[in-house]
Amino acid sequence: MEKFLIGVDIGTQGTKGVLVSPDGEVLSTATVEYGVLHPRPLWAEQWPDVWLDASCTVIRRLLQKIDAHAIAGVCISGLYGGSGIPLDDRMKPVRPCLIWMDRRATEEVKWIKQNVDLNRLFAITGNWVDTYFGYTKMMWIKNNEPENWRKTALFLPPNAYVNYRLTGEVAIDRSSAGNIGGLYDIHSHRWSEEMGEALKIPIDRMPARILASQEVIGEITQDGSKLTGLIRGTPLLAGGVDAPMATFAAGALSRGDNVAMMGTSTCWGTIHTGDGFSPQLVSMPHVTDDSREIYTWAGSATSGALAHWFRDTIGQAEIEQARKSGQTAFHLLDEQAAKIRPGSEGLLALPYFMGERAPLWDPHARGAWVGLTLSHTKAHLFRALLEATAYALRHSIEEGEAAGLPLNEETIVVGGVAKSSLWLSILADVTGRPIRTLATDGIGAPLADAFLVGLTMGLVSDREEIRNWIRYTEPFLPDPKRNALYDKYYRVYRRLYEDLKDEFNTLAEISKWATEK
Repeated sequence: MEKFLIGVDIGTQGTKGVLVSPDGEVLSTATVEYGVLHPRPLWAEQWPDVWLDASCTVIRRLLQKIDAHAIAGVCISGLYGGSGIPLDDRMKPVRPCLIWMDRRATEEVKWIKQNVDLNRLFAITGNWVDTYFGYTKMMWIKNNEPENWRKTALFLPPNAYVNYRLTGEVAIDRSSAGNIGGLYDIHSHRWSEEMGEALKIPIDRMPARILASQEVIGEITQDGSKLTGLIRGTPLLAGGVDAPMATFAAGALSRGDNVAMMGTSTCWGTIHTGDGFSPQLVSMPHVTDDSREIYTWAGSATSGALAHWFRDTIGQAEIEQARKSGQTAFHLLDEQAAKIRPGSEGLLALPYFMGERAPLWDPHARGAWVGLTLSHTKAHLFRALLEATAYALRHSIEEGEAAGLPLNEETIVVGGVAKSSLWLSILADVTGRPIRTLATDGIGAPLADAFLVGLTMGLVSDREEIRNWIRYTEPFLPDPKRNALYDKYYRVYRRLYEDLKDEFNTLAEISKWATEK
């Protein structure tokens, strides 16, 4: 019987899956969408059963046209789960997971900076301190919800939790462990007792079993079979974080290859072997050859999220028009923005609508439009947001270069942003780099998940074969005149944050006081 591969990626706003043959033919895809809980400004939580239900639904849909006995294995990747899911001693969720987007742990960051040797933390973990990292969110639970902290016996990231529910096995992959920061020794691939003591987080609350992404965590149990339709005994791989998975799915295998995963947020990253660590960047073991290779990235906390926010709050007319025309509201907004000249006629946006992570590390950063006049329209506002994400991408790339990372001239862009030709063209013009995407973009991380199944099950000979699975578009090339113009705007963009950051801090304090009152 011919064998097939399933890859599933748990995202922030939806879970995607793909059914693939061992030669890379995509036979079926499935998607389930959901939302994020925002109890307060800059807070972001999700209940884990949302991820479990979506993953199981996706797998069932993929199995509709194929015999489940033909599945060689499954691999599940996921969003960066922040704190991880707090689970009690019966493996029941104690509270929602504080995901990567959550920025509440500001007091914990202050405490760490005052009480922990940051140079030692960086030397061990390869990472810095910010509310982005999971260990700060764990500390927030400890400090603010002592009853929940007392109940918590274990923290598991999203894909590890789903893996547990399907196999009964508790483990974490190296990329997810590394992305928690603070507690993970990125050199020895173990939890750091030293950092656990310094941060006052018991290491026994972390999964004891740490696996490579392509290792088999276990087999589908009878309960897992009922949930998914998979045959009992089907192998399930450990998986990994979605950003390095998407980077691998784009064919980035060698030093210098760099990929921007631009979905809800942006993760621009590249691969190295330990010579590209920087406090301004995030580092974790890569999802292939993860004992030797490091995936290092930076990127804005918002990119596609800005477009969704704009559509839902300002683009009601486009939503209504889309219902009548059969087009999408995004396509209609793109058409309008394409008519606006580069630079949005003197209008600049700051994209920090959820604070900012690497390379700014500022949870108090805020979004803004600067330069508004009565001649500006909705189209100007939207284009300025697209340009802001491009400025943020350029900032990330420049930080990578400053850290000494070797980078190829070309950048590959994957994710929802890659569906917009206008957006890709703006990215090329702002960064001054050729921008290429995938001819079959829209699959991303699940394709890498499926490939790892093939590799582990011996149906794919080596990781270089991923290149045979993908096709690239022709590159979007930067226009020299537009690039020169955007250079001027970019310098203003960088100065604006520096000029406003103190005021952002003040606004954060005022709004915190008002919320608490």
